[in-house]
Amino acid sequence: MSLIFGRTEVLDIYDEARDRKWVIPSFNAENLTTLEAILNAVYLFGKKQNIKDLPIIIGITNNYSSRSQSVFYTHTKKWNIGLKLFLKSLKILTSPDSPYRHLRVMVHLDHIQWDWDDELLKWDMGQFSSIMYDASTLPIEKNIKYTTAFVENHGEQILIEGACDEISNSSNHHLTTPAEAEKYFRETGVDIIVPNLGTEHRSSTSTLKYEGDLAREISNRIGPHLCLHGASSLAEEQISHFFDDGICKVNIWTILERDSAPALFQKMVENASKIVGPEEAKKMLKKGLLGKNADIESLHSINFFTTSFRQEVVYHQMRDIVQKYLRILYV
Repeated sequence: MSLIFGRTEVLDIYDEARDRKWVIPSFNAENLTTLEAILNAVYLFGKKQNIKDLPIIIGITNNYSSRSQSVFYTHTKKWNIGLKLFLKSLKILTSPDSPYRHLRVMVHLDHIQWDWDDELLKWDMGQFSSIMYDASTLPIEKNIKYTTAFVENHGEQILIEGACDEISNSSNHHLTTPAEAEKYFRETGVDIIVPNLGTEHRSSTSTLKYEGDLAREISNRIGPHLCLHGASSLAEEQISHFFDDGICKVNIWTILERDSAPALFQKMVENASKIVGPEEAKKMLKKGLLGKNADIESLHSINFFTTSFRQEVVYHQMRDIVQKYLRILYV
């Protein structure tokens, strides 16, 4: 199966998900470690469920002001180089000799800006499975106009999501109304809408609330064509209701980075001397940077001060986080 690009094939997967009562997760990645953690998590979960071709969406942002993930994919900090490497990485990791070759992997362009991503929007959209065309910085009528034009130009080739409300600014808490959502959906012709349902966007706190009742009101008008952003802050019991609320897709990224960082930090502190050497570790202890239980006696170890050690810790933590979501969303 491997990479799925055709619009018809992508829509078939969404139909299958609806029949199985799945909500398809879209995990974003801005480096190879995250990319492999996602694929391995899906592979292992699929084996447990006896579904070797489990579908998954892997996404990336481009010139999105809140997080330009293609820029971080390479230290050149050039989005076009990063995006090409991202695509090449996916192609290799789903090739015939890869353990992930049977997975149905869809490639998603997330938060593609109507203005800043103008150059990318001239690329062949056939390289991607879906796109979130984001004109949410514009007034709603202009948003509809621009999104409609994009659908007219590319709607026969690629599945298109549209941001039907201002979600590009996390300080904006205007919830999308059912009337606004229906107008946007009908007039633009997008396949999926991304409304503001009260969840925080790009935030690590949990002060905002997911409005499940509002999601159901909207889906009652337009069908189960909703994508939710900002799910990293939500409790499992809220996520488990997504399908009944009309959510067909959920985007996840923040929690992968946010919750893997503490695991890495702890491992590095526990193995301080193996990483920096006993002399430096003792200096850090005197400065109050290490606790009394930190290792300050062991010698340098190549098994601990290399990049592979750090990536391995993050990789396993991210894989566990992805599997947690799969257990909830692929019931």
